[in-house]
Amino acid sequence: MRIQKIRKIAISTGGGDAPGLNAVIRAVVLASIQRGWECHGVRDGYNGLLMPGNYPAGGVIPLTRESVAGITHLGGTILGTTNRGNPMKFPMEQPDGSFVEVDRTDELVELFEKAGLDALVTIGGDGSLAIGYALARRGLRVVGVPKTIDNDLDKTFMTFGFDTAVSFATECLDRLHTTATSHRRIMVVEVMGRYAGWIGLHAGLAGNADVILIPEIPYDIEKVADVIRRRETMGRQYTVVVVAEGAKPNGGDVSVLGKAVGQAEKLGGIGDKLAHRLEALTGKEARAVVLGHLLRGGSPTSFDRLVALRFGAAAVRALDEGQSAVMVSLCPPTVRYEPLKEVVQRMKTVSLESDTIETARDLGICFGD
Repeated sequence: MRIQKIRKIAISTGGGDAPGLNAVIRAVVLASIQRGWECHGVRDGYNGLLMPGNYPAGGVIPLTRESVAGITHLGGTILGTTNRGNPMKFPMEQPDGSFVEVDRTDELVELFEKAGLDALVTIGGDGSLAIGYALARRGLRVVGVPKTIDNDLDKTFMTFGFDTAVSFATECLDRLHTTATSHRRIMVVEVMGRYAGWIGLHAGLAGNADVILIPEIPYDIEKVADVIRRRETMGRQYTVVVVAEGAKPNGGDVSVLGKAVGQAEKLGGIGDKLAHRLEALTGKEARAVVLGHLLRGGSPTSFDRLVALRFGAAAVRALDEGQSAVMVSLCPPTVRYEPLKEVVQRMKTVSLESDTIETARDLGICFGD
């Protein structure tokens, strides 16, 4: 089968934002220009194509050297993003004001063709890559770039955005140690991560937490309370607890704040619940701190910048080599390609046999088990 020559490609950023998105965009644009290709950006996931009326200046915008100059260090994405624009389950308002989910995938492929776009670089997490795979199966040339601060995508050593999130969470823990010590309090720090405990584990270990609760290890609240009491007898009258938003007690379930049409369920609230329960069990004052979207914002670390730039350039190389339906993957010391069908719907969680878990246990950190 003859591969059509590329003249114009598109970039899409979808799902939650992450530090490093702009670095990927810059790398894709510059690497495309090097090959004589035009590069365009789709606004807010795929909404720029699916809802063009919302963009008076255009839902698909040209990207040039000038438009991506000086954006590597910036957080967020210059294209915008959304977690409600899944074309396979697109929320459409009905005359009565209610919403139903409609599959607009075939329509979206036609819109790419009408716009003269020969290929797509989709930058996102599992949801965005699943959409990319669906588009590839319908004939669009697609290369995915793995993005999530949660680091829960399979087939890649690390996603960009994760290092920045862990670095910031660690800095916050450093600050909270001083106030916890001064007030002799329990400080419960809730971090993002959804159903994987990568941020909680890495930040908790680096930030000298006394207790780390992650989704992979259901916890016993009494055992956490025992750790706090035992620290009291040793003269350590404060405790820092890191809890991932997807952590759950033995026999219990995750804490969910709600779910909107076209969105995944919104996790959260576990930090506040845990603080109240520990205060009741130990008699010690407890405070909950939710880092939340602070972990998504700000400038990417040098590690995330470099990985993002490497991913963006590798995505263009993949298209130039005739690849499609693949994701660029970090496999130190190199970047390689993985089939999207082997990536989507596969969550990478923390292995209980990992040396990071073993290190934490050797240091006396409690996981509530």
